[in-house]
Amino acid sequence: MKNAHLADLEVSRIGLGAMTMAGTYTSEGALDDAESIRTIHRALDLGVTHIDTAEIYGPFLSEEIVGRAIAGRRDEVVLATKFGLFSHAAGGRNANSSPQNIRIAVEGSLQRLGTDHIDLYYQHRVDRSTPIEETAGAVAELIAEGKVLHFGLSEASPETIRRAHAIQPVTALQTEYSLWTRDVEAEILPLLRELSIGLVPYSPLGHGLLTGQIRTVDDFADDDWRKTNPRFTGENFRRNLALVDEVKAIGAEIDATPAQTALAWLLTRGEDIAPIPGTRRVNRVEENTAADSIELTTDQIHRLDTLQPAAGARHDDANMASIDL
Repeated sequence: MKNAHLADLEVSRIGLGAMTMAGTYTSEGALDDAESIRTIHRALDLGVTHIDTAEIYGPFLSEEIVGRAIAGRRDEVVLATKFGLFSHAAGGRNANSSPQNIRIAVEGSLQRLGTDHIDLYYQHRVDRSTPIEETAGAVAELIAEGKVLHFGLSEASPETIRRAHAIQPVTALQTEYSLWTRDVEAEILPLLRELSIGLVPYSPLGHGLLTGQIRTVDDFADDDWRKTNPRFTGENFRRNLALVDEVKAIGAEIDATPAQTALAWLLTRGEDIAPIPGTRRVNRVEENTAADSIELTTDQIHRLDTLQPAAGARHDDANMASIDL
């Protein structure tokens, strides 16, 4: 597995996102913690070093699974987790990035993950009630204490990134980036490169659509949030299936799956980009990590670059409201 560089933090250029291990995509079958642990072990065996989770996944279940999986293998892992979408004072899903909440959050994450330090600690979403300078300062204190090694932001605007970076250097920004979500290329990516901050794309496979396995949402469980995602509904969904078919056709030229093709394209965008495709299945992690060895031709990259943009907003209004624009 080749490596990427997030500022001065070196990670495998394909990581593993552990969100679905807590059941986010409910249409993908029942949870199986043992299978999730096998998936993490297989990822490590294949050279994946970058494991990404968050306290809100579950809440807490994903971190607990990751902690169990890396026991005895901690030195093989660049461990990333997130705070800020769980208010420990209120005991629920409320944005809270106050210094007091961060203190409680980090101790819980360290315990669940079975470690004395977190390699990359993200603010999960910008908390408009707490100045980013206070949040960055609180993480800077944790870094001084050795409990955290690097600071990250997720779904932050250029202004927020600059303000946070001035207090505590930001190692990585996590946001959605894929063949069907390329918003970051306009302002965010140039800023990250100006400040030497790495990019960690989440949902690099378009919430599963770019795998080519989803042809209808009719079979999705009612509580699967993709059922109300604008890109999975109505005419948007039909148009986006056409985009997937083009990715599939290009992949067929090099005996690659659509997922591998989409990831291979993302890896051409720079050595400061490290996607974290999420899965809780061994066969999926094997498929995804194989993208590391796929070489796209100049013509294939151009054809992927110029695909018709995805139809529909990337989130519904409620989820978009949580993003710092």
